[in-house]
Amino acid sequence: MEEHAVTDHEQALKEIDAIRKLLSSKPRPVGWLERRERLDEVGAVWPVAADIECESVDCDGVRGEWSIAPGSETDRVLLYFHGGGYCSGSIKSHRRLVTEAGRAAGMRTLAIDYRRAPEHPFPAQHEDAITAWRFLRQRGIAPERIVLGGDSAGGNLALSLINRLRAVGEPLPGCAWLISPWTDLTMSGPTLSTKDAVDPIIHKTYLEELADAYVPARIERREPLISPLFAELKGFPPLLIQVGSAETLLSDATRLAEAAGAADVDVRLEIWPHMIHAWPVWNAALEDGRRALSAAGAFMRSVLR
Repeated sequence: MEEHAVTDHEQALKEIDAIRKLLSSKPRPVGWLERRERLDEVGAVWPVAADIECESVDCDGVRGEWSIAPGSETDRVLLYFHGGGYCSGSIKSHRRLVTEAGRAAGMRTLAIDYRRAPEHPFPAQHEDAITAWRFLRQRGIAPERIVLGGDSAGGNLALSLINRLRAVGEPLPGCAWLISPWTDLTMSGPTLSTKDAVDPIIHKTYLEELADAYVPARIERREPLISPLFAELKGFPPLLIQVGSAETLLSDATRLAEAAGAADVDVRLEIWPHMIHAWPVWNAALEDGRRALSAAGAFMRSVLR
């Protein structure tokens, strides 16, 4: 058994090192268009599985995409917001992640292409998120049968949507699934420094650039809709937070879990050894990505049973 565990560990390191090499194979682009093209490129290296059905949809003016795996239930929906610092990322870059998450959870998915900064700063993304939510509700999907999901900035957006729904007294989703969530745009997390040398993607100067593009200068970054770490979380639905040990946003996740737990929220925190930011995006070539999706699917099924 011990020898097998060592082999699994070595295989995990080998696989994540291959992803690191993919990400570093070209210099980081400078322009917004080039950054978007690069994230689409590295996110879509592995195509969607042949048995997944995808269909474009107009969510009352917001572009979306349905996906369904064989045997999935159609009355349950994973509403997913992609990452990319609010400035890049798309349905294309996250298609493999979203579709395999739907398979693991046994439910339909609806991925959203919300508007991106700097062309569309806050609150454009939040307006698109609530439009997508109401699109589902108007089609008869019960709120308790909807999961909100998101990675990085998409996790931020999922939390902020819950905050907005609660503020106006609307029913909340059944649960939320957050991968490597960016929860603190004041950049006060200690792992921004302590994990800087091991994170191949996310660094403080990069986050500052994204935040400058996304947040209008007049808005305080501690505002809960900007940094949901500082929101009042009491009454939130169950949360699953998955984060890698090798990411600068580790403390954004751990502090969120602590705040949620202190507010009596049912919260589960998973810290995956050696994994990097949003590693389940590359699940096709990463066993720990597939395992993370399997764990997330089990969580969603257990809450929405």
